Amino acid sequence: MEKFLESLVKKAGFYLLDNFKKDKSLLSSRATSKEIVTKYDRVADELIRREIEKKYPEHSILGEESGFRKKSDEWLWIVDSLDGTGNFANFNPLFCVCAALMKQDQLQLGAVFAPAIDEFYFAKRGGGAYFNGKRIKVSGVSKLSQSYAFYCEGREKSRRRIARVLQKLHPKVKDIRKIGCAGLETSWVASGRGEIYWTPKLDPWDLAPGVLLVQEAGGKVTDLRERPWHLGLDDFLFTNGKLHKTSLRVILSS
Repeated sequence: MEKFLESLVKKAGFYLLDNFKKDKSLLSSRATSKEIVTKYDRVADELIRREIEKKYPEHSILGEESGFRKKSDEWLWIVDSLDGTGNFANFNPLFCVCAALMKQDQLQLGAVFAPAIDEFYFAKRGGGAYFNGKRIKVSGVSKLSQSYAFYCEGREKSRRRIARVLQKLHPKVKDIRKIGCAGLETSWVASGRGEIYWTPKLDPWDLAPGVLLVQEAGGKVTDLRERPWHLGLDDFLFTNGKLHKTSLRVILSS
């Protein structure tokens, strides 16, 4: 299954990269670009679904583009064929393909592939987390003042709440960054490029592989009530573990 998952995200990723390089209209107008990106997203999604249904016809699939196709209560693939759509549409290379496999509600495998920057992240439950084939660990930063934080508002409608959290957090960390691609942001926490990632409302296909990556790299993922990640929950905090309680307190105090 590991090799299959890798081939799955890379096949979709290389399809997206090929069109990202070729399509000059991505720079022409944002309205037009969004329509074009939707087309590519759907094709990549169908490519992934077709491969899964061919290899594992009894497995269920949950994805952004095609919704939920239930076939099994045991196995579930969670797929985002193009994470970072806005970046792709504006000729920004920070986009990726995300996919994860769950068995009986427990994450087993996760993969993130960012083809334009040649970054492939992979995690297996109990088997560690990897970046381009090399084992990765979260950073050892233990002081909030030395940490880098990422965030994404996702479906959160209240900009006031986002502003309150950032206003509290920003003075306490080294810097806050927004990449616009949850798959990469969570992967970067797993690989030690940052220590904190907070998102109030994102869908499971945006986060599932990153959850396993961070956990297998030695970090921690919970919601703001300190419950472990699960389908249907919101308000998640990904950290290197050392800064989890500290950053959680700051967010909750906002």
